[in-house]
Amino acid sequence: MSARKVEIYTKWGCPYCTAAKALLDGKGVSFTEYDITMGGAKRDEMRARVPGAVTVPQVLIDDVACGGYDDIAALDRQGRLDPLLGL
Repeated sequence: MSARKVEIYTKWGCPYCTAAKALLDGKGVSFTEYDITMGGAKRDEMRARVPGAVTVPQVLIDDVACGGYDDIAALDRQGRLDPLLGL
């Protein structure tokens, strides 16, 4: 198992952000969280890295945008998330 770099952009109080983090936690995956509640440089960074992203969470695995909670949950149901995470 090789560790992948997992990053997630979130906002405070976002239920989808909480669900995405819980899904990753449940798989024992370490991730770096960027809170963009107040906007600023990290929000600008998210928009640059994920063009067209207007909602959170935004999950990136090894710098590849994988979408939000619904997207990673769908990948998980299809059995495609674990390989992306190196599990």
